[in-house]
Amino acid sequence: MRELGAAVTSGREKAYAYLKDTVLTDPGMQGAFLSEQELADRIGVSRTPIREALLQLAAEDLVELVPKRGARVSPLTGREIRELMELRGIVERYAAQELVSGGGAPVAELRSLLERQRELTGADQAREFIAVDHCFHAALVSAVGNALLDRHYEGLRSRQVRTGVVALFNQQGRQEAVLEEHEAILDALEAGDAQAACAAIDHHLESTLKVLLAG
Repeated sequence: MRELGAAVTSGREKAYAYLKDTVLTDPGMQGAFLSEQELADRIGVSRTPIREALLQLAAEDLVELVPKRGARVSPLTGREIRELMELRGIVERYAAQELVSGGGAPVAELRSLLERQRELTGADQAREFIAVDHCFHAALVSAVGNALLDRHYEGLRSRQVRTGVVALFNQQGRQEAVLEEHEAILDALEAGDAQAACAAIDHHLESTLKVLLAG
């Protein structure tokens, strides 16, 4: 019985990860209804783990369960996008201030991630570009060493990746702008200038917000 339970748990986790990292981050899936059977076939699990994963995602307000229709990917509204950027700003500015005051900014790690992003500038690499984008910001937050803050920030990942991909498609040249904005954040951290780092973070998030709302 324990082995069967482990298999169900593994299936649910596999379905949850696939839905959150692949389906929900696809801009084309916003507002779309999901086929449990199609997802089960694609992932290689039964429909039960799919249902369990969808219930978990519904609890996180990432999908909505519509009676007699099934699960629908919750589209990001303008209000939710604003709130996401506001919350990210609060967390990331705090992280920058803490790291500069403590002298522990992960400059080498951030530089490495930025260089990885520079290699992913094609339109077909947009999702991978934004996945590394998330890693860049998450590395900043993680360096503070607050596990609860890490989990809280990680909970924003699917929304962050989805909005990031949408922004890239909404504005030509956005990838290059992101690289410049990340460079400004990194330069300020390397210089130990908390005020400049916070200003660079604000500029980066405000620029993304404008692109998203304009699109």
